[in-house]
Amino acid sequence: MSNEGEADRHLSPPKRQLSLSPDTSRSSKLPKSEPPRLPDEQSEIAMGQRNPGLQRYLVAVEYIGTLFSGSQKQPAFRTVVGVLEEAFQKFIGQPVSVVCSSRTDAGVHALSNVCHIDVERISKRKPGEVLPPHEPGVVRRAVNHFLQKNEGDITVTDVRCVPPDFHARYKALERTYHYRILSGPEPLSAFEKNRAWHVPEDLDITAMKRASSILVGHHDFSSFRAAGCQANSPMRTLVELAVTEIFPALYFPSIMERSATELLDLDTSRRISTSSDASDAKTVKSENGREFGHRLRHRCFVVTARSRSFLYHQVRLMVGVLKSVGTGDLTVSDVERIHDAKTVTAASPMAPACGLYLGNVKYDLP
Repeated sequence: MSNEGEADRHLSPPKRQLSLSPDTSRSSKLPKSEPPRLPDEQSEIAMGQRNPGLQRYLVAVEYIGTLFSGSQKQPAFRTVVGVLEEAFQKFIGQPVSVVCSSRTDAGVHALSNVCHIDVERISKRKPGEVLPPHEPGVVRRAVNHFLQKNEGDITVTDVRCVPPDFHARYKALERTYHYRILSGPEPLSAFEKNRAWHVPEDLDITAMKRASSILVGHHDFSSFRAAGCQANSPMRTLVELAVTEIFPALYFPSIMERSATELLDLDTSRRISTSSDASDAKTVKSENGREFGHRLRHRCFVVTARSRSFLYHQVRLMVGVLKSVGTGDLTVSDVERIHDAKTVTAASPMAPACGLYLGNVKYDLP
């Protein structure tokens, strides 16, 4: 269960105590690569063996979390799983169950969340006749057709056939989250509403980087574990916690793929090409001296956190502390003190959900 918008409360199947009776000696000879299966996993495999027409698909989705009440299905609320299950049911004509790799809270976005779905293709002309499974491309196009009729804020980006025992949550090797912060006194653009955390103060990225390095590694993250966390242990291995400043995206996502140098060259060439046309025109200035209608851009910071699993609200709590370091409200030494306190009450206020993005879920795919 991955929830934090980013917490992985139970990354692996629950541990079970082994019986010491003599007839269990055989299980000790199992190869390490094939640990004993959980009952639900065993039933899923058996179902697939009994029904060769049942195909498990691994599905990657992206979504804007603003209008979702989180990812997990909840009665009377619009959720990611609920919308996906509805679209799949319209496609195949029967109910399905969607299992997500990572839970996301209300308002949290996903560049790529992953889930698995079991689909049995039944003939519509001959009810009861099982047909060969749909090709992944057919599934993606058909499901997206129905998703676009439901607000259009969620899209299937990839589909792959996987074995019946492949579990989107338990097989995940690593999860990456990104948190966007826009810094500056200028009001937030309408295009950035609910897409980033607006911090009016300037941020000291050097101090933020030094503070982030303290948290990298295998630690007790009790100070970054929100109340209600269901994880058995606060110990986590944080592989990466990086703070970077990126070139403003000009509100068009495609431009983010271009380097800062290319964008500067583009801006220079644009100014050169228009200089002759503008030379005879009197430039209208705003009260602060810039050209009328041209707004100041914010500094854009991205905090990237990478780990196999996270505690409940861990990323947002860490970002809250790093932001406080950036504004000067906390020092790097304060971060060490907060970490050592091992209580969430020592941490800064949690960063809002709107700036958090589940970036990637890594697998060793068959």
